[in-house]
Amino acid sequence: MTEAADAEAKTDNLIVEREDGVLTVTFNRPEARNAMTWDMYMGLAEACETADGDDSIRVMVLRGAGGKAFVAGTDIAQFVEFDGPAGVAYEKRISEVLARLRAVNVPVIAAIDGYCVGGGLGIAACADVRIASPRARFGVPIARTLGNCLSGDTLSLLIELLGRARVVDMLLRARFIESDEALTAGFVGLVTEDIAEATAEWANTLKGHAPLTMWSVKEVVRRLSDAGGSVDDEDIVERIYGSQDFHSAVHAFIDKTPYEWRGR
Repeated sequence: MTEAADAEAKTDNLIVEREDGVLTVTFNRPEARNAMTWDMYMGLAEACETADGDDSIRVMVLRGAGGKAFVAGTDIAQFVEFDGPAGVAYEKRISEVLARLRAVNVPVIAAIDGYCVGGGLGIAACADVRIASPRARFGVPIARTLGNCLSGDTLSLLIELLGRARVVDMLLRARFIESDEALTAGFVGLVTEDIAEATAEWANTLKGHAPLTMWSVKEVVRRLSDAGGSVDDEDIVERIYGSQDFHSAVHAFIDKTPYEWRGR
């Protein structure tokens, strides 16, 4: 971010900034590989509210500070006093935050440099598109570390994006996949050394596209994923075809004149 960026919120562990239509959330605990605290999870949910509450925001970007990790899971120190009911409450709470991230109205880009582990992999999976550096590594090695489990919601999403066989193999063998395998699997759309430049280019492209069209893609995909099959999309179709953007863009296309999307 430049010095001209408008800082929406800044804490030691989470930085939320907006600049030129892009809301950037930086996970900022490089000394702990950006492992998530409860406050960071809540800050992420609040950033989603910010993105949806400001029509000038067209794209949301998630990134990790320090270059060694996107997010390396949840801070393990928070698990010390856990028992069964606490584990249920934890997984429910995390599922609610991830569900909120998936439901953000604007496209979400995850810029993944370094480790993307556990809860970090869940966060990345909730983004709409993902860019990775060659150093990115993805995994949930809990079978050899903490001995905990994933919620059904998170596991289902990972299976949808990475494939059942690969996810089961990753979990049972507690293995990581490298950026090239993530690219082959379709989990990431690009692997590049210059992740910052690529993220800026993708964000700039998305800012130029119709906000409601992109929202409709996100929303139908989310509903399909949650329902596991066909969904009722009548409200989505009605909103799009009844929008000012659609009607104005049709006339602009016919007249061969430019149109600036308004998102309504």
